[in-house]
Amino acid sequence: MPEPFSFGHLAGSRRFRAQLGLLQQPHAETPEYAEQIDDVLRLLAGTYVADGVVPIEVVPGQGADVEVWILGSSGGESAEVAGRRGLPFAANYHVSPSSVLEAVDGYRDAFRPGRLTQPRVLVSADVVVAPTDVEARRLASGYGLWVRSIRSGEGAIPFPSPEEAARHRWTDADRELVRDRVETQFVGSPSTVTDQLEVLAAETAADELLVTTITHRHEDRLRSYDLLADEWARRRTVAKAS
Repeated sequence: MPEPFSFGHLAGSRRFRAQLGLLQQPHAETPEYAEQIDDVLRLLAGTYVADGVVPIEVVPGQGADVEVWILGSSGGESAEVAGRRGLPFAANYHVSPSSVLEAVDGYRDAFRPGRLTQPRVLVSADVVVAPTDVEARRLASGYGLWVRSIRSGEGAIPFPSPEEAARHRWTDADRELVRDRVETQFVGSPSTVTDQLEVLAAETAADELLVTTITHRHEDRLRSYDLLADEWARRRTVAKAS
């Protein structure tokens, strides 16, 4: 696991402050996180009452047969809220790899039976799969540059092509800015990536993995999913046969 990454430097970014301004209107008060989750659950269940007397109905959400998941990057409030309400929890490894174990442990420690009778954990991961390790690394080469654009406060750029990534001149500061994300991306052949994902699943005791592939060309993304799905299915078939 990499060292924790600090987003403190973004406080000086004008773009970051502008985005916060759009999300939080002047003098607006944000409700407690747990209260917001409870409101969503009540609205879906059709049991929401305002001021103790006024029932509020939402259309088409009320009665919808949807699973409510809580996403979290640490063992803090989101993990605790998910656990205390017996909800499934998604641990955000692909953005915050250093705290994934803290997140899943915090959730399991807080878990009480609710919608679920036992904890259910999903762990996210960034992957790029190609027929060979060499080709996969080439397709993934723009990832660091893309992460750099976000973490520097410049905003996400269109995902660079391998050629564009090769032209970038990296500084030591740039490399340090994206190191944890680049080093924890799963890149390689179907066998290589599946080996790595099985380790992630075992270390976190995940019930599910959620994988995301980002490449410059859409067809490379689709092929990445196909190759990974085929290898994963092949291993499951072999395991059942043995």
